[in-house]
Amino acid sequence: MISRRAFIRSAGTTGLVFCTCGLIDSASAQGSHKHPNLGSKRKPVIINGKRIKTIDVHSHCLFRDAIALMGAEANTVEPLVKGAPEHYIPLSDKAAVEERLAAMDAMGIDMEVLSINPFWYRKDRETAAAIVQVNNERLAELSAAYPTRLTAFASLSLQAPDLAVKQLEEAVTRQRLRGAAIGGSVDGEDFYDPKFHPVWAKAEELGAVLFIHPQSPPEMAKRFKGNGWLSNTIGNPLDTTIALQHLIFEGTLDKFPGLKILAAHGGGYLGSYAPRSDHACFVSPVNCNPDVILKKKPTEYLNQMYFDALVFTEEALRHLVAQVGASQIVLGTDHPIPWEEHPVDHVMATTTLSLAQRAAILGGNAARLLNIKDA
Repeated sequence: MISRRAFIRSAGTTGLVFCTCGLIDSASAQGSHKHPNLGSKRKPVIINGKRIKTIDVHSHCLFRDAIALMGAEANTVEPLVKGAPEHYIPLSDKAAVEERLAAMDAMGIDMEVLSINPFWYRKDRETAAAIVQVNNERLAELSAAYPTRLTAFASLSLQAPDLAVKQLEEAVTRQRLRGAAIGGSVDGEDFYDPKFHPVWAKAEELGAVLFIHPQSPPEMAKRFKGNGWLSNTIGNPLDTTIALQHLIFEGTLDKFPGLKILAAHGGGYLGSYAPRSDHACFVSPVNCNPDVILKKKPTEYLNQMYFDALVFTEEALRHLVAQVGASQIVLGTDHPIPWEEHPVDHVMATTTLSLAQRAAILGGNAARLLNIKDA
């Protein structure tokens, strides 16, 4: 397999030009994290003579006034990662916002779709509603102030589905957000539960994207103890895998065929071992519900969902494309957490992709999915 570095050297003969941001980073301490190329001028991505608008669908932020509403639990919200201070980008802090834009420039990203990992699912209805209101107002302010650089997924109080329906409608129709970011479950309750169906119906009606971002299955916490941050390393992908499998096997995606699901981290483990799903109910009918008759094979539902490209290697991206199709993959970085600081290089170096497929993953697919007109 060709290396990224070798590919970059040969790029001039392939009809494409792109921003390479360096492949080796210097170490940085936990806490604040600055991209190694921060301050560099953003270079356009051009494929076959066409300017490509790069769109990162998986980037995060936080707002202190929303966290303050958590009361005594406020100190548990900020993630213990590099890049944690860079999460705070309220419109009132121009320096913080400008640094975020500069970091995007350093990564070759034209637009970020901001989201907030739900930290309010266990709070009472009134508190959760207040947190969501602050989040969505702040996200809408940033989107309106920087319409070509920032947009966002709304927050929802999913523990109160009737309230979440109203929040989603307001976020999409009035605040012009692109959909909503949700967890992998709601305090242990899975999304196939009929109590959530009104939310999915409203999302389908609005054409709103639901971005599933995991938070590790809490019931596995004991086994995740020890070295390696396993609650995230294993737990997050596993949480997404469980969420997606339930949506498939319980017939939720048949009930809401127009639902637009976007899964973080390449969809967890599902894309790596999806064909096992097609054999499960044949091998063990007793473990499957005869009242749930799917309209197609479990693996075929992957071709109607979307996945970010945050899978780290060219081989992993090649395999994901082979499983779900290049049309279903969008760029994702987890910024400002430095999981993938060179997302454009990652896609460009995957030489099994055609130029058209690279252009689609870098921005075209996201623009179509999120109805971004100026891409």
